[in-house]
Amino acid sequence: MTAPGRRSSTFSRLLRHGFTDASAAERLLDAPELAPVRNDPVLLEALGATADPDLALRGLVGLLEAQPAPAARRELLDTLIAAKPLRDRLLGVLGASAALADHLARHPQDWRALVMYEPQDLHPGVEEFERGLAEAGDPVALRVAYRRCLLSVAARDVCGTTDVAQTAAELADLATATLRAALALAKAAAPEDAALCRLAVIAMGKCGGHELNYVSDVDVIFVGEAVDGADEGKALRAATRLASHMMRICSETTVEGSIWPVDANLRPEGRNGPLVRTLSSHLAYYQRWAKTWEFQALLKARPVAGDLELGEEYVAAVEPLVWKAAERENFVADVQKMRRRVVENIPVAEVERELKLGPGGLRDVEFAVQLLQLVHGRADASLRSGKTLDALQALAAGGYVGRADATQLDEAYRFLRSMEHRIQLHRLRRTHLVPEDDADLRRIGRSLGLRTDPVTELTREWKRHTSGVRRLHEKLFYRPLLDAVAQLPSGEVRLSPAAARERLVALGYADPASALRHLEALASGVTRKAAIQRTLLPVLLGWFADSADPDAGLLNFRKVSDALGKTPWYLRLLRDEGAAAENLARVLSAGRLAPDLLMRAPEAVALLGDGDGGGLAPRSRAHLEQEILAAVGRADDAAQGVTAARGVRRRELFRTAAADIVGSYGTETQPAEADQGALVDRVGAAVSDLTAATLAGTLRAVVREGWGDTLPTRFAVIAMGRFGGHELGYGSDADVLFVHEPRDGVDEREAAEAANKVVAEMRRLLQLPSSDPPLLIDADLRPEGKSGPLVRTLKSYEAYYRRWSLTWESHALLRAEPVAGDEDLGRRFIELIDPLRYRRGGLGEEAVREIRRLKARMESERLPRGADPKLHTKLGPGGLSDVEWTVQLLQLRHAAEVPGLRTTRTRQALAAAREAGLLGAEDAGILDEAWVLATRVRNAVMLVRGRAGDTFPTDGRELAAVGRYLGHGPGHVGDMLDAYRRTTRRARTVVEALFYGTGEQQQRL
Repeated sequence: MTAPGRRSSTFSRLLRHGFTDASAAERLLDAPELAPVRNDPVLLEALGATADPDLALRGLVGLLEAQPAPAARRELLDTLIAAKPLRDRLLGVLGASAALADHLARHPQDWRALVMYEPQDLHPGVEEFERGLAEAGDPVALRVAYRRCLLSVAARDVCGTTDVAQTAAELADLATATLRAALALAKAAAPEDAALCRLAVIAMGKCGGHELNYVSDVDVIFVGEAVDGADEGKALRAATRLASHMMRICSETTVEGSIWPVDANLRPEGRNGPLVRTLSSHLAYYQRWAKTWEFQALLKARPVAGDLELGEEYVAAVEPLVWKAAERENFVADVQKMRRRVVENIPVAEVERELKLGPGGLRDVEFAVQLLQLVHGRADASLRSGKTLDALQALAAGGYVGRADATQLDEAYRFLRSMEHRIQLHRLRRTHLVPEDDADLRRIGRSLGLRTDPVTELTREWKRHTSGVRRLHEKLFYRPLLDAVAQLPSGEVRLSPAAARERLVALGYADPASALRHLEALASGVTRKAAIQRTLLPVLLGWFADSADPDAGLLNFRKVSDALGKTPWYLRLLRDEGAAAENLARVLSAGRLAPDLLMRAPEAVALLGDGDGGGLAPRSRAHLEQEILAAVGRADDAAQGVTAARGVRRRELFRTAAADIVGSYGTETQPAEADQGALVDRVGAAVSDLTAATLAGTLRAVVREGWGDTLPTRFAVIAMGRFGGHELGYGSDADVLFVHEPRDGVDEREAAEAANKVVAEMRRLLQLPSSDPPLLIDADLRPEGKSGPLVRTLKSYEAYYRRWSLTWESHALLRAEPVAGDEDLGRRFIELIDPLRYRRGGLGEEAVREIRRLKARMESERLPRGADPKLHTKLGPGGLSDVEWTVQLLQLRHAAEVPGLRTTRTRQALAAAREAGLLGAEDAGILDEAWVLATRVRNAVMLVRGRAGDTFPTDGRELAAVGRYLGHGPGHVGDMLDAYRRTTRRARTVVEALFYGTGEQQQRL
């Protein structure tokens, strides 16, 4: 029995040597198998040097227990204590890999593979691995031999004999030898097939690039040809059987597990294509059908097994096509899609733990390097390497990336790959997720030499490197462009003008010559301004390239910078406030409207910051009115006052548009707004409030100039249509009615003249040519339409509506809401019209039929000639008119009994109708979705084109920009149009049942 003092001493020693479960370790050390070395300090020191001493000790006891005889156990222990190389290798592997410890327990003599320390054992190649696999005569034996070879690779890795790049190359060489052995087994099983064909195995992906993981699919492509005199069809079928058998030998699970899956999905047509093709068939596919990503994959193609001569012919034949990929018409769109595909399918909960696909992960480095290879490898053969780190070094040597950036990226890539290796080595499972358990993180950290506080140090280093990759990802593409135009001595090789133009074209810039001129103007020289621009532009250029029109984004940025370049706060805002630069890039490249508004008053850039400069949150109507009325009060005359009001309107339109764009696109820290309806509501409310405040200010300015403080008649502006519904878009006119009421003792004629003068002057001042967008006032919804007087008294409205009012006018009045002028008069106008629009008993059948006839006539007569009805957002089937008229018919019939329907807002009325059971939840959802989408399209068209429109643009870039605003990535314009047609088609079906139909739903109407 161990004395308490001794136990305490052993316990403490185990803790000092890195054991986390000292009690369990004491019990293991007391095992009879370890009796000869239990007190040997060499053993404890060696265990303490491993990544996981507890795991290493358990593995050692398991290996000793598995020895077939006491003599074998003594031999292992004697060698372990006497030979430091074996001790370091064996315990290092046992402390890093539970899976290899299990292999040693099943094959207790395989520890001898770690004893030899000849020079060829330090850096084995394919030939050495082939010798290690040579005796495997069946798939099970091949698995055992593979694990034995893997044991030696892991030993060199964990002991630091090889670095991460050498380890990855050894794993690729081991995979090559394994593929050759598996193919030999397949040929031995079917010699008649082997005699008919030539079969080449082309390694792709990480295996082809000599940078394989411990556990990874091995990507391959098969090329087959008939031997002389053989029928090609029979030969290809024979080759397919051999290839399939080879894949099964590697992939199938046996008592010894599996080796790794062999994946042939990178072949032409993927899973749908034949497993084996002839060389001519491969070429025909690549020349006619291949996508850009397939040429990117071919960067790493390397013949590894089978007929190597045929494999070399294949590589030589496809290589010229690879280096022409950047010339393809759809290269830019394909590149943008590939960049997005990186994180598309990662579950949200795993994104931050993804070493490979997550932001700042391994794929970011590999993608960046491969893209630059495709762009510049056409003219520079030194870049044509399948190895990521070798290609990165060549890019730096050629001046295609900065040397400091390349060094930092190299370090990050090596660290992240080392983490990936250690994670996979533990269980020999295919994963790229950083574990969450502290014990796993501790083992990984210690294996990488982080011994003081392994979990904290590992997390800090991991985050530092991923953050660095994220920052460098854009700089890698764009900083060399700035170095090429900045005209500053750098001591580095620079991009040639031709290479700079090539890169800009590849990244989406249609006019690279102009782009280079803009960059030169912004970044040249030794001034502080130019230095800050050189810091900002690498990231800004990436954000521009992420849009549908990078050229416009860069041009607009130059214009803003030229206008504000001398102000002290502009570049400081972009440099120091995280959101401002990205928000500006999104706004400047999303279309014409927002940049046009900004160019008229560039100081509005301050709104894009995340400090106290205003921000993008919409301002309330009360605040807007207060500011506008104050500006009008300070003005010398009405024209100056309205100019001030229009200036506020321009600034607030920019604020609203910028917030809409940023919310629709999202940023690096804030995803795009998921609730499309919320975006529509915010824009509609903001623009409507702004229009109301502008009218209030204009009214005040006109009255003050012509009549002082008091107009001879009370005067009110009533919003109608989308204005009254708080649903104005960027290009909407202000639909209004004007009502007045003579003050006591004022002649009606004098009052009418005054009211008409006010209206005429308001319309004139709001449309005067200026740098601010005009506000058009439309009063066509007034009684008698264009034939009637512009302004009526309240009594005149009452008389008209009592005697002459038509059904369509009651319909139009559903959206009436006072917005400016005399509040009491506006309230009494609403009291006047409420009985008309919310009739007791609803509408009669004749009135309903009249509304339907009017709607049908409008659909047939107002649709522009040549327009595609299915894509017309206002009058097309399932568009705005369909949804609004259906909702308004429900209001006309039921608002008297259902208070919730007494609203001017379409979506609120629709929700109230659903709650009242006037239509089902599914139908309400369909109508709401269609209305929101159609409104979003109209807003997008105005933002992109700078002028209003009810149909999708025909210009390709404009259409793509609308798609980006609506959440469709590059190359998905067709998906956008299909989604619009699908959504509106479903809505039209509901409209036909509710508005035109006679079924059960129509009875609710």
